[in-house]
Amino acid sequence: MKPIVIDGEQCRNWTRSSELEWLETNGSGGFAMGTVAGANTRRYHGLLTASLRPPAGRYMLLSRLEEEVLCGGERHNLGAAQYPGVVAPAGFQLLEEFRLDPFPIWRYRAGRASVEKRLFLVQGEQTVVVQYRVSSKARLHVRPFLAYRDYHSLQHANEAFRRQVEDRGSMLRLEPYESLPALRIFHNGAGFLAGGAWYYRNEYRQEMERGLDFQEDTYSPGSILFDLPPGETAYVAATIGERDSIGLDTVRAWEDSERGRRAAIAAGAGTEFEARLSVAAEQFLVRRANGSPTVIAGYPWFTDWGRDTMISLPGLLITRGRTDEAERILKGFLDAVDQGLIPNRFPDAGEKPEYNTADATLWMFPSSWALRKAGSSGKFLRETFYPAAKEILEWHTRGARYGIGVDQGDGLLRAGGPGTQLTWMDAKVGDWVVTPRHGKPVEINALWYNALRMMAGWAREYGELRYAARLGAEADRVQESFEARFWNPKRECLYDRLAPEGPDERLRPNQIFAISLPFPLMSEGQRRSILKRVEETLLTPAGLRTLAPDEPNYHGRYEGGPRERDAAYHEGTVWPWLLGPYLEARLRVLGKTEDNILFCNQLINKLEVQLENYCLGSLAEIHDGDAPHRPRGAVAQAWSVAELLRLIRLLAAS
Repeated sequence: MKPIVIDGEQCRNWTRSSELEWLETNGSGGFAMGTVAGANTRRYHGLLTASLRPPAGRYMLLSRLEEEVLCGGERHNLGAAQYPGVVAPAGFQLLEEFRLDPFPIWRYRAGRASVEKRLFLVQGEQTVVVQYRVSSKARLHVRPFLAYRDYHSLQHANEAFRRQVEDRGSMLRLEPYESLPALRIFHNGAGFLAGGAWYYRNEYRQEMERGLDFQEDTYSPGSILFDLPPGETAYVAATIGERDSIGLDTVRAWEDSERGRRAAIAAGAGTEFEARLSVAAEQFLVRRANGSPTVIAGYPWFTDWGRDTMISLPGLLITRGRTDEAERILKGFLDAVDQGLIPNRFPDAGEKPEYNTADATLWMFPSSWALRKAGSSGKFLRETFYPAAKEILEWHTRGARYGIGVDQGDGLLRAGGPGTQLTWMDAKVGDWVVTPRHGKPVEINALWYNALRMMAGWAREYGELRYAARLGAEADRVQESFEARFWNPKRECLYDRLAPEGPDERLRPNQIFAISLPFPLMSEGQRRSILKRVEETLLTPAGLRTLAPDEPNYHGRYEGGPRERDAAYHEGTVWPWLLGPYLEARLRVLGKTEDNILFCNQLINKLEVQLENYCLGSLAEIHDGDAPHRPRGAVAQAWSVAELLRLIRLLAAS
């Protein structure tokens, strides 16, 4: 891949460089994250957020490093941090370039010396490595700053924080709290200069803008000293592992391995855009503590969510030929099935899984369908998924938790009641469900119909003809009821849900699934009309809006405090992942003509520019509904990346 390069002019522009973020992950839920400017602007920014119960139990341990370079009788501070009313130090002003090549690399001008700083995480370990090189002889002071707290929280100076430092020459050992693992900081410096102090009221601008607590105290135990000749490498490697030593040879081997790993991922891609998305996709694929694979829904604050995982599997793994991993992930969720449902999410703090979802389980069927189409051997489908799916269907037929069950009057699937949020539009503030969708949501019933059709086909294949006939009859009934009840003749599209008080006419993107899934519903003319309505009102260059701009309660910007942001989350905000079902529906309805394929490719390619905005090298969770559709939310989202990758492969095969 070509590196992503941010030039010196942009780097020295505080507004620009403090908003451009980078993300590094370690394959087990841990991550490092920060800005091009070098300043932390979120509580989630830091050099080592370790996963103590992979992929959950995440703790922000090492917040940042501040570097001071002494060269030619001058001192130059490379660090950057915001405090009330001031950015100090302001090392971003010395930046000549930032590159993602393939991991973060900064190049500073410190007087007559050029200083390069590189950072990467070690795969499968809770270890971060930072390296330095100078062009002229210089002395380098590197000061670590510790946060040592749950990554959702903030640290403040307190007496319980243990300040002792064990200086073992090439390794410092710190254990601020007995309840958390010790941090070992290995280095090849000349020594350690003790000088512990709290640094108060570090401000995180992004948190302030999000209406959250935004000031934190961090602790620095002192500085590591390096005397560097030109071209030599200095390094700092911080870890919670039980290593006795980390030498320069180990650091170099790790770096070579990491470069090779990413090059191998990119090698199978057909374009630069696809290569970059493929590397981004790997950040969401992680291993649990027992070695089983799973998917992180997004960074920095999501863990493994059932719905996001099932929607992301085709793009992240299946279309990339990694069907074995996809099968293992599906099995992991099947092992957690309870009363016919897979978990909505596995909480970060290790509590019991949450099952409040009407669609996550149903998304397993299209993922399994994609597995079979991708050439999976069929053994997993027949011996593992199919038996579990039979029980899942039975639970849905007779009634599962949260009011999820078939209405015996029309065969459609209903879910929830007042106060519940069981679909992907799940924002809730206290008792306020922002987007009420209880009743019979349109996409839930499109998924239910597809699950019945798929299972009927598999049952015939496996010789269970009576069962296949029964499922086929149920699917016929769902199709008849769906096409009769969901069609809105006034707007010539589909209702968003059939609610107890009447059909919901608001124009939302959920209807697109009725014509994008493997077994579409509605007549050919109706499908064209649905596609037209979605294109006219919801389509943007970044994805589909969640509500048409002319509808009541439309919110064009996702900003403000938690309540304001949740009010906009599914009420106009754009979601890039919805381009997947939209473009698949377009190809199915309008055909795989040369002009249509060109249109689809042009729309996909418009998102390539986003790889150099917000989170470098990845795609955001959401965008504003109003132009210029600024990226918002989680900086890197699994299904945003996955659906673009899936579409690229789909179009390449057309």
